[in-house]
This record gives sequence, C-alpha cells and structure tokens, in this order.
Amino acid sequence: MVTPRMHVGKTKIFQNPLQEQVYKKRKKRRIEDIRGPFFRDHTAIIHSLPFRRLKHKAQVFFDPKNDHVCTRIEHAFHVASIAATISRGLELDEQIAYAIGLAHDLGHAPFGHAGEEVLTEKAEAIGGFIHEIHGLRVVDILGNRGSSLNLTYVVRDGIICHCGESLDKELEPRKEELELSSIKKRGTIPSSYEGCVIRLSDKIAYLGRDLEDALYGKFIKKKDIPRKIAKELGESNGEIIDTLVLDVINTSKKRKIISFSDDKYELLNALSLFSISNIYEHEAISRYRNYCKKIIEQLFEYLIDLFGNNDNNYDLYKKSRVPLDKRFGAYLKKMANVYNSKIPAKRIITDYVAGMTDGYALRCMSEISLPEALHF
Repeated sequence: MVTPRMHVGKTKIFQNPLQEQVYKKRKKRRIEDIRGPFFRDHTAIIHSLPFRRLKHKAQVFFDPKNDHVCTRIEHAFHVASIAATISRGLELDEQIAYAIGLAHDLGHAPFGHAGEEVLTEKAEAIGGFIHEIHGLRVVDILGNRGSSLNLTYVVRDGIICHCGESLDKELEPRKEELELSSIKKRGTIPSSYEGCVIRLSDKIAYLGRDLEDALYGKFIKKKDIPRKIAKELGESNGEIIDTLVLDVINTSKKRKIISFSDDKYELLNALSLFSISNIYEHEAISRYRNYCKKIIEQLFEYLIDLFGNNDNNYDLYKKSRVPLDKRFGAYLKKMANVYNSKIPAKRIITDYVAGMTDGYALRCMSEISLPEALHF
C-alpha cells in the first residue's frame, strides 16, 4: 500500500511553528484512511450542504441566471487553486491550502456583504456577525445537520483567520495554539504558512475576477483601468493572477516570509481603491445592496416574531399556511440537538438566515409579503 504524502510545512525554507499532531487534530477523534487527513477534509467540505449552497450566493454581482458571473462557490475554487499553486511553488502543503480555500467562505450570508451588514446589526446582542467566525461555527457545529464536518485544526484555523477584509502585504504564522472557538474578533493571524497564503490568495482571486465581471457587465470599460495597473498587473483576471502568484512565490522565497513585493503590493492597493470607487460603490451596485439589505432585515424580524410565538412547538409551524413557517419549524426539529433552551433566539435566526442562498431569501420574502393565490 502506498502511504499518502502528509506533511505540514516541512520544507527547506518554511517550517510551520506548531507540532504536526496539532495541525492534524480533530474535534472528534477518527482513524485516518487512504486519503490522509487533509484530502479527507476536501471531501468533507465539498459534500457538505453549506458548500453546495455557495453556488447560489453572489460574490459581488447578483445575476443567478448568468453563468458568466462569478458566484461564491467559484470564488472558493479560485482561492483554493491560487493558494495551492503558491504552496507548490514554496514547497508547502498544497492539500492544506486547497482545503482552507474551499472552506474559507462557508460563513458568508446571502447577498454578500449586504447580508453580513444587516446580520452584524441584528445580532449585536449576541456578539454580532463576522463571516469568518461564523464559518468556524458552520464547520464545527451546524454542518451535517448539527453533527460537524470534523475538520483538522489547521483547516479550521485557516477558516477563522482568513480575514477577508484585510489587504495584507506580508504574513508569517503565529506561534501558539489557540482554542479557536474563543476568537471573537477579525484579524487573528493563522498558525500555518498555508493559512497565510490563503489570506493573500483571497485578494488575488477576488480583485481580478471582480474587475473581469465589471468589464463583462459594462460597469466599467478597459480604458477606465489606470494605465499602470493594466501595464504592470494586467487587465484581465488571468493576467492579474499570473503576475501576482509569481510575485508572491518569488518574493516569499527571497524574504522567507509570505509576501508580495513592494511594487506589486502598491499596485494591488491601487487596484483595490479603483475597485471600491468604480465597482463596489457603483450606483447600480449600491441600489442592489440597499434592496438586499431590506430583504434580510424583514426576514430576520419575521422569523424572530415567528419563533417568539411558536418557540419549539413544531406542530404550530406545521399548521401555518406560510411555507416558510413550515420549513423553519422542520429546521428547528432537525437541529434540536444544537438548539437547546439556552440558545438565544437571535443566534438561531442568525444561523438560519446566514445559511440562506440568495434565491431562497427571495423565495422566503415572496412567501411572507405576497398574498396566497386564490384558485377559482
């Protein structure tokens, strides 16, 4: 029998700071199989319901019927692929990087950051909503109908530490093991070089692809892209990825830290500022964001009232004429092992709304706001 290659940062340049058994540790003990610990994580992630839902969650542009527009699941594959390529170039563990990349956005709400903004406000009393932190809750508790995906420590660490909002120039892993569920704020540094690679790969993936989607949707024109960015980074997603991946590999080898070069980081910052002004704050995108925020607000308040009236009386949900009520009651019943009497209502509703796809949120909104059809 051939033993699968399983190493954690054992390279000539980079050595992860924690013991190998720490990175491989799971919340529930299991005997590893032919796949090895990290390839097993790949399969656990891609077969999970939260991962499958990503194909119906918007990255930036909401257009579910258009196959050319990037969805959240495509972004996950892009990050995984970029991170695995950089890891190969640096002789890191590609399987770790790929697994973190696949799972890094499992905590995202519907409608991207518009949904996250609303849930942050609505869940303030229970500590707010941060998609990285919720992502750990998804894989540790909510996944597999409340029985956990049981991922390795290094992948769980990479998820909660991927810090999707930062634009890091360089990173090296922290040197202590943490109880990951104790992390309540964004910004903790990953404990592995592969986790550091993910943070840079996330920006490479979305800045290039968002630019490409904006060009496709005619939000901007090629002539709008600043000349220096187009010349030195590229004006297509493929060119930008190629330039930045090679830059990270070459710079990291020289500096012995996961890093962009000074000039490419400056260009990446310029691209980020250009995207904020010309794409993310585009008038059409802002209108869409406000519309989506209203949907999430109304769904949250509706479900809070519904749960306040029915609590865990599953029969009351069944008797309702509103399909959403029936489905929410069925959800509570399936998750009874998670939602005991000590779990706040806002935590339950936050979990449920955050798990929605964009299309499902629209369906639910229709069910609670439009009258039931009359049949003559």
